[in-house]
Amino acid sequence: KKGYMMFKICKKCEHTWATREKFLEDENIELVGYQVHFKELTLGLFLFNHNCGTTLSAYAHQFIDLYEGPIFSKRATGSNECPGYCLEKSNLSPCSVECECSYIREILQHIKTYKKKRK
Repeated sequence: KKGYMMFKICKKCEHTWATREKFLEDENIELVGYQVHFKELTLGLFLFNHNCGTTLSAYAHQFIDLYEGPIFSKRATGSNECPGYCLEKSNLSPCSVECECSYIREILQHIKTYKKKRK
């Protein structure tokens, strides 16, 4: 259909997901990384492996509504309190530091625990 948008299309196998929910529910999708964008956190990329053997990316801003809580204005990156998780692409651990980046780490937790649907 003209003007019809899909949430995601796999460039390798051409599988499509009409909505974010369908994408996150798919048991053939696994969250594997986060590529930080320090200048604009919402432009960071969440990385997902698809069972066809490719890695798909989605901007962090596409998942912002999964977070309800404080967003801190100061960044702790490089400080003594910072565990450096954002600097490790494959590290999906939550971060308890009061940092501008911590809400993104919390969104990762929501995605990791999203209920998968068996086909």
